[in-house]
Amino acid sequence: MRVAFLGPPGAGKGTQARELAREWGVPHLATGDMLREAVTAMTPLGLAAKVYMDQGALVPDDVIVGLMRERLDALDASKGFIVDGFPRTIAQAEALGRVLADSGRALDAVIFFDVSEAELLRRLTGRRVCRQCQATYHVSSAPPAKTDVCDRCGGALYQRDDDSEATVRKRLEVYARQTAPLLDYYRGQRLLVSVRGEGPIDGIREAVREAARGAW
Repeated sequence: MRVAFLGPPGAGKGTQARELAREWGVPHLATGDMLREAVTAMTPLGLAAKVYMDQGALVPDDVIVGLMRERLDALDASKGFIVDGFPRTIAQAEALGRVLADSGRALDAVIFFDVSEAELLRRLTGRRVCRQCQATYHVSSAPPAKTDVCDRCGGALYQRDDDSEATVRKRLEVYARQTAPLLDYYRGQRLLVSVRGEGPIDGIREAVREAARGAW
C-alpha cells in the first residue's frame, strides 16, 4: 500500500499514520519529523528549513523533495509506505509522482482528513512537547499526570513556537491558500478519499482503513 495523508496542521494525520503503518507493516514517512531531525542535526537543508518553520511558513520544495526522495529510495519503503504531510503543493505532488515513477511506483490512494478550523485551533494551541523524549501531550484532551512534566521521562514540557495561536492561524491560512488546491488535483486523478477527522480516534482509523481497502 502506497498512501499519502493530506489535511491541515493538527488534523490527526500523524496519529493515524503511526498506528496504521505498524498495522500494515510499512514505514511512516513524516515530513515534519524529517525536517525536525535535519534542523537538530544542523544539516544545510535543516538550517535552510528552520528559517521558514520559525515563521510558520511552508518549507521550499527543493528541501522537502530532496529529503523525501532520499527516504523513498530506502529499502523499507520499497514494499509500501504512508506519506504524512507531503505533498503540500501541486508542484510537490508532481515531484512525488516523478520520484515514484522513476522506480516504477505510484500512489494507490490520497486520504484527506477533514477537520473544522475551530477544532484545529483547539488541538494545536493546546499541544505540549517533552524537551527530552519528544513525547506529546494536550492540555485538555491528553494532559500529563503532573502539569508541565512528561509522564514518560520526567522532562519539562513546552509549547513549540509554531503552536502559538498567531502562528497556528498563519499556518492554516498558508495551508488554505497553497495546499487546498491539491484536493482538486488528486480528485482529478481519482485518488482522493475524504475522511472526517473529528470524533473518536478508533472511528477515524476505521474510516481510513475502509478508504485504503477501497484502493486495493
